[in-house]
Amino acid sequence: MRWRKDPLLWAIAAFILLLVGLPFSEPLFAWWFPDQARPLYQQESFFRLTLAHLFLVTTASALALIIGAGSGVLVTRRAGRRFRPLVETLVAAGQTVPPVAVLAIAVPVMGFGVWPAVVALLLYGLLPILQGTLAGLDSVPASSREIADGVGMSAWQRLWQVELALAAPVILAGVRTSVIVNIGTAAIASTVGADSLGSPIIIGLSGFNTAYVIQGALLVALLAIISDRLFERLQRWLSVSAE
Repeated sequence: MRWRKDPLLWAIAAFILLLVGLPFSEPLFAWWFPDQARPLYQQESFFRLTLAHLFLVTTASALALIIGAGSGVLVTRRAGRRFRPLVETLVAAGQTVPPVAVLAIAVPVMGFGVWPAVVALLLYGLLPILQGTLAGLDSVPASSREIADGVGMSAWQRLWQVELALAAPVILAGVRTSVIVNIGTAAIASTVGADSLGSPIIIGLSGFNTAYVIQGALLVALLAIISDRLFERLQRWLSVSAE
């Protein structure tokens, strides 16, 4: 009976119920917003917008993980340590540039659509992953490295089987932060012609239709909660495995 108290299952159930029920909720929103002539967003399917939103976040987060974690590993090796301040500065600079500004720069080069949004989300999601990777690798005890060297592990084996294994919970904490931030930030992708759950939000804001904004925001919020709970489970499992 413990599953009944599981917040993750309740969040998933609420998300599915909302996703299925929204197309039939026009009477509810008509009662809630009687001044709106069209209180239910119907331009596109909420299910298709959810898939598009997930594609944006997954693609950008995967690229951010490859670049951020890869850079973190490289600058903690002997040959790359002198580049660590430069890498941290560049990635931090990417975080300070608003995603809207990145979109404004990327659109003339890449055109409207998905990829300018992916670039903006990638730059915005790099810093937490890089910081998590650096913190995780820095926290690996020197004795663990010495033991790995003592048993004859190669540099690659030590990195993969010892350092990354012990640092995984901290690295995942950075990935968790990056993904959750990008789930919310991905809503702006609709400003450059990319489909996302931000479409009803952007159209609602431009048309003073609060009902649209609520419909999109509810789905984005629940998606973020579900992702956060999933990462929390994975992080807990990795922490136990690392002990």
